[in-house]
Amino acid sequence: MMSQILSDDLLMACVALLGLMILSATALRGWQGWLALKGKELDAHRPRPEIEGRASEGAARIELADLKERIRKLEAIASGVDL
Repeated sequence: MMSQILSDDLLMACVALLGLMILSATALRGWQGWLALKGKELDAHRPRPEIEGRASEGAARIELADLKERIRKLEAIASGVDL
């Protein structure tokens, strides 16, 4: 009788462990798929230099100049100088 109870508990533990392994594997596969999807989305929004060429460099310089101007204005505000 005791061995029957022990084997039933062992069987239940093995089934529970197997179920947990299946759920974990499924969740891991879903996570990897989600990461792959986000990687593709990032690649889709990344500018391609071979297509845009020099235009992207000009835009980057304009944006950098704009950021420098903003920093200069913020520093002036922080020091109390009116522009």
